[in-house]
Amino acid sequence: MRVLISLTIVWTALTALTPIWAEEKTQAVILVAYYSETGHTEALSRALVEGIESVEGVEAVLRTVSKASDEDIRRADGILVGTPVYWASLHARVKDFVDRVGQVLDEDTHGEGRTAGAFCTAGAVASGKELARLSILAAFLNMRFVAVGGLELDGFGNLGAEATTGPADPGLSEVELEAARRSGARFARITAQMRRSPN
Repeated sequence: MRVLISLTIVWTALTALTPIWAEEKTQAVILVAYYSETGHTEALSRALVEGIESVEGVEAVLRTVSKASDEDIRRADGILVGTPVYWASLHARVKDFVDRVGQVLDEDTHGEGRTAGAFCTAGAVASGKELARLSILAAFLNMRFVAVGGLELDGFGNLGAEATTGPADPGLSEVELEAARRSGARFARITAQMRRSPN
């Protein structure tokens, strides 16, 4: 009789926890990893996180590339990588992080079933922003991620959120921040959809 009562108590406790387990399985996790020297790329990443967190059932994890752990990478259903533009390319520390993603994930599947995106800041309107983002996206495509672009306020897509922050256009404008929020929300919706329908 005591054994039966004990089993009943254990079963009741496990049944009560089932919704928590179910929630963890359906929650999509997005890692936003960035490098920033002036604070501009960090500000853009925070706007992306605001957009991500506006989507129900999605968790955003914000890290600098140096503080993103191997476990952060493995847990992520989607990874957004941000860089300041240096000589029309991504920063060396960001390149190191992208390389580490390839090393951490299983070599048989890599990024299969995961999303990836890129964002950047630069001192001038061009400055190689497209090349920096394409470099990040090309690496992720080689790792079998599904590349997801950004969203402009006029409804057109782009290679990912971006901002011009040099003397002629200092800081981040509200237009750039709002475009980043919308891009984050779009990335979150697509990532969550892929997690629900992996096949």
